[in-house]
Amino acid sequence: MKHSWWRYGLAATLVVAFGVAGVATPAEEPGDWKPDPGYTSLFNGKDLTGWKYGKEKDLSGKTETADKRFEVKGGIILVNEGKGIKDLYTIQDFNKEFNLKLEFRAASKADSGVYIRGPQLQVRDYPTVGPYKKVKFNNGEWNTLDITVKNGVIKTTVNNKAVGPKDVLELTVKNGQPSAKLNGSPVDINDLKISVSSVAECKCNGEVIEKAMAAGLKGGIGLQAETGKFEFRHIQVKEAQ
Repeated sequence: MKHSWWRYGLAATLVVAFGVAGVATPAEEPGDWKPDPGYTSLFNGKDLTGWKYGKEKDLSGKTETADKRFEVKGGIILVNEGKGIKDLYTIQDFNKEFNLKLEFRAASKADSGVYIRGPQLQVRDYPTVGPYKKVKFNNGEWNTLDITVKNGVIKTTVNNKAVGPKDVLELTVKNGQPSAKLNGSPVDINDLKISVSSVAECKCNGEVIEKAMAAGLKGGIGLQAETGKFEFRHIQVKEAQ
């Protein structure tokens, strides 16, 4: 009997030890995360320092906006349901080329966005709301965005159709008069447009969802509050030197 009780006690001890070892890892504490080498964190995990919101031009030390659409909890920027579309923007402008990384978590059918110096990348519960329904997505869990912005990109169109890498566009000037040919065929010079812009390659979980999305020429980075619960964290940027 003593031997049996000893065996029972040992088994119980092992069960308890296993149970302790199997306890879920506690949630990340503010300050635990560090940006990648060469990157600067845009969110300190504790408050909204470095951000602005409408008439609130500097949210330094504040953990929420006046209307509570954006608030900081447990190292996360939480986007709450509310009336209308609202935008949280960095105080700092990022006019050089840059790479932006962040993580987001979307409730079912939630809709948000990331502003890239003005233009918006739709950031949503993609499988249900789109527009990138086929992208690899972690439902109810954290997903990563990786956005690379390039400046000075030349865009050429003929009859509002983009000239591609396989096209040959020839421009000549004779007696002060310009003329053009596209792939050997004459085109009206008035139908030719050349512009210099910025574009962004956007990836979700490592998969390209926008190859060359239009980006603003200058400005800040923004987060949108639209519909449903949304969360952002680990927001970091690296500017070109």
